Parts: sequence; structure tokens; C-alpha cells
Amino acid sequence: MAVNNPARPGIFYGWFVVATCMFIAFLTMGARNSFGAFVVPMEAEFEWNRTVVSWAAALGALLNGVTQPFMGYLFDRIGVRIVVITGIVVVGVSTLLMAATGSIWYMIAMFGVIAAVGQSGSSMTNTAAMLSKWFRRRRGLVIGLNASGMSLGSLVLVPFVAFLISLIDWRLSWVVLGGMILVLGIPLAFVFLHDGPAKKGLTPDGDPVPESGPDGSGAAAPPPQPLFAENWRQAFKSLPIWQMSFSYYICGGTTFMLAVHFVPMAIEEGVNPQTAALIFGLMSGLNALGATGAGWISDRIGGRKNWLTAVYFCRGTGYVILVASLLTPGFPVIAGMLIFAVVAGLSWIATAPLTSSLTAEVYGLKSMATISGVAFLFHQLGGFTSVLLAGYLREVTGDYIVAFSIAAVVLYPAAISAFTIRERKYSVRYQAAPAAVGAAD
Repeated sequence: MAVNNPARPGIFYGWFVVATCMFIAFLTMGARNSFGAFVVPMEAEFEWNRTVVSWAAALGALLNGVTQPFMGYLFDRIGVRIVVITGIVVVGVSTLLMAATGSIWYMIAMFGVIAAVGQSGSSMTNTAAMLSKWFRRRRGLVIGLNASGMSLGSLVLVPFVAFLISLIDWRLSWVVLGGMILVLGIPLAFVFLHDGPAKKGLTPDGDPVPESGPDGSGAAAPPPQPLFAENWRQAFKSLPIWQMSFSYYICGGTTFMLAVHFVPMAIEEGVNPQTAALIFGLMSGLNALGATGAGWISDRIGGRKNWLTAVYFCRGTGYVILVASLLTPGFPVIAGMLIFAVVAGLSWIATAPLTSSLTAEVYGLKSMATISGVAFLFHQLGGFTSVLLAGYLREVTGDYIVAFSIAAVVLYPAAISAFTIRERKYSVRYQAAPAAVGAAD
């Protein structure tokens, strides 16, 4: 029997879910993005070259992408709690065990394989799929907040790790990071994560249950979705997901390059390690603002694909500014990097809420985690390619100018690919709701 259940007073439980997802991203991705702060001291101790070290990060990006569709498949079928908590355990333990690194093969196995696979379980791709069930009207905003957790993790943890390494050593710093993930992440995920509002007797956005309709369902029929996907294969028979995946490939390539190579590049340009980490942290902090702002504004103004286009264009311009500053004689190195941090920082993670929201609105929620996982594979393939390429080009040319110039160039085709998505034709946001009352979405 349908019941007219008014919205419950107080804070909607979905916001506790959002906060938990943010903190999980803060811990796991903040720790992973701190890898760049370990590169120079580990190279110094083991006499590794930059290409060899790049392999660990590149392989991690690749395996994280390859395993993401499988984790998304498990998420769609067994739910969020088991998948995410298992991922946190694996990431935390492998991060802690990085302290025992004694060879390049151990580091590749621990960071590039085990930690990367664990990251697939607790990834933002899965948590964004879950949050899409908790929120509809504010979907872009909450996925943006989720992404901002990753940025805030880099803002806080990368400088913290750089300071910690200078205060103690790099081995104990890995132990501290791993312990934080395990002690803080697991209890929060166990207590607060739930697959959707129905598990708590709630509705998306905390709205009241609608009055009972003529069919007794208590809900109006949702607008049609022309490309609604019962499974991920169905989605990849249409053009929009390929357009988003191509842009996502470029996105991964131009962000993983920064996560691994920005701090070493800055140090080689004469910036001290703590300052380089602070600049990277500033960039990451602005990521949080960019991701949240992009999600919020795309919920209210214009199409999501237009904002996605703007994000790629902005990031490309940021790379142009950085390369130009490095090539201009007499231009202060730190000033150029700070300008880049501001311009690129606002656009780094902003692609995530826009891409995830657009995927949900074009293909529906039934297989969203799997579809997003396959798209994310392209993102990680881009990261794998760029991290290795940047390390190789640095060894060949002696600096990062060529690698960062390539990043600048390829971001503009990514912007064009996003802009040509026919959002008004395929997104549920632009479909007229049927007059009849029907089953709930």
C-alpha cells in the first residue's frame, strides 16, 4: 500500500554518504597521489632512473583501469559495501608494505599491481554510481563533492608527506599513510555506506514519497531514456559513450602525468621539494573547487557537455602557459608554475562529475558502475601511456618540455569530442515526462 510519507526532518542521510565517500577518496587517492613526493628520495637510495620509476606508476594506472569494469560489475550486483571496504583494506595494507621496498620489482608489484587493483574497489567510479542513486536533482553537485575529496587529499597529504619524509624518512612515511587508510577508512565505510536510499526507507534527494497515483504505485512515470542500457555492451553500441571515452583517455593522460612527474619536474627546475609539493597541493586544492563548482553549475545552467568542453579547453590552456613559462628566458619558474596550478587546478578533477552525471542521464543507473568502469579504463590507458612517455622523453631530452607540450596539444581535440555529444537528444534531462503515472525510476 502506498503511503504519503513526508520528508523526514533533519539532515538527509545521503549527505552522510557523500561525506564518507569524500573522506575515502581523501585517504586513498591522496595517498596514491603522494607517490611523486617519494620519487626523488627512492631514486637517490636505489639509484633508479626516472623511466624505471615511471613503470610502477604507469602499470598501476593500467591495472586500475583494466580491473575497474570488473569491480563495477561486482558493484552493480553485490552492492557497494563489500566492494569498497575490500578495496580500502587492499590499498591500506599495500601502502603500508611499501615501507619494505628493496627492489624495483617489489615496488612495481606492491604499488603498480596490488594497490592499483585495490584502488578499483574504492574508486570514485563506484562511489559516483552509488551517489547517483541517492541524488537526482543535485547529482552533479554531490559527484563533484565526491571528486573534491580526492583533490583535498592531495592538497593535504602531498605536502604532509613531503614534510614527513624530511622529518623522518620515506619508509616510515609509507607506514603512516597505510595506517591512516586502514584505521580511519574502514570503520566509516562500514557504518555509513548503503547502496541506495531505499535501504534506509528514503527517496532520492530526501524528497517525500509522492501521493499514490491511479495505479497505486505512488510515483509518476519517469521520462524516457532513448539510450537506456540494460548492460554495458548495449551502451557501447552508441556514439556518446565513445565520445566521452576518447576525451577521458586524454583526461587520464594529462592528469596522471602531473601526479607522477610534476613534483620531480619542479625540483629539476630549481624549486625545493617542499615548495614543489605545496604548489602541487595548491593545484589539488583548486581541483576540489573546480570539481564541486562544475557539478553544481551543470545542475543549473546549460548542458553538461558544454561545461565538459570548457574544462578540457581550460586544462589545455594551462599546459600552454606552463610550457611557455619554462621556455621564456628570465621568467620566474615558480610564478609560471603557480599560474599553471591555478588554471589547470580548476579543471583537473572537474571532468569526473560531469562525465559521471552525463553517463547516468544518458544510459540510466542499472549498469552505470560497469559502464563507467569501462569508460574509466580509457582514462587509465591514457594515464599509462602518458606516465611512461613523459618518463622516457625526460630521459631522452633531459627535461619535460616535449611531454608537457604534447599534453597541451591533445587536450583541444578532447574538448571538441565532448562538445559534439548530442546531449539534448539522448539525456533524460531533456526528455518530456509522460502524462500517465507509472512505475518509479
